[in-house]
Amino acid sequence: MPAALDRRLAEQQFHDRQAAARAATRPELRFADDDFLDHETWVRPAFARLGDLRGRRALDYGCGHGMAAVVLARVGADVTAFDLSPGYVAEARERLRANGVGGTVVVADGEELPFPDRSFDAVWGNAILHHLDLAKAGRELARVMKPGAVAVFCEPWGGNPLLGAARRWLPYPGKDRTPDEVPLTARDLAPLRACFPVVEWDGFQLLGMVRRAWRGRGLPSLDVIDARLLRFAPELKNWCRYVVVTLRAG
Repeated sequence: MPAALDRRLAEQQFHDRQAAARAATRPELRFADDDFLDHETWVRPAFARLGDLRGRRALDYGCGHGMAAVVLARVGADVTAFDLSPGYVAEARERLRANGVGGTVVVADGEELPFPDRSFDAVWGNAILHHLDLAKAGRELARVMKPGAVAVFCEPWGGNPLLGAARRWLPYPGKDRTPDEVPLTARDLAPLRACFPVVEWDGFQLLGMVRRAWRGRGLPSLDVIDARLLRFAPELKNWCRYVVVTLRAG
């Protein structure tokens, strides 16, 4: 089997197992927007970068369990969502129905999108790009985005060697990952720069990353400190836990 197909099959099987485990716990399908927008510190500011979505066509790129698709629909977007995992597609469809919103959810591969050229005004993705061949994914994204469209992705970042060691050796909640996924680095953005005239990235959780291992009191103050540090020393974003990548189509 070609390496690319083997990688995709491994990804699909991994996420189908996750979806099956979630289904067995009977997760609550209904939720408030704030439950999604505030579940990590970067989500709300990243979502705001999509702009006014009323009446616009939005793509939830690698939708997982479908919470973003629901929020996109609630703010007035015409939503299409996809995931490589049939299990997660089934959960996303059920979550849309449970929350009383519409949308189209399909099984698809981010490197071979089944959508026509210039289909979408906005694209949202969470922890998806670092699973993909970004040369292929970038070309497909550029193809399906309308001129002037925006894509926003929240991604784990690999610029901090200390964090890399912690990811390898320390136990923490939600550590499971696929064999081939690796956090993004600045070098990984080069294929996207070849496809988009504007590629921007901003860091989140510099000091605040300790919340991953310790959810104690006083941690919100670290987010305030992070914002000030990154404002005055933006080069520190390379040491952050997560980044928000913004792409703008020409």
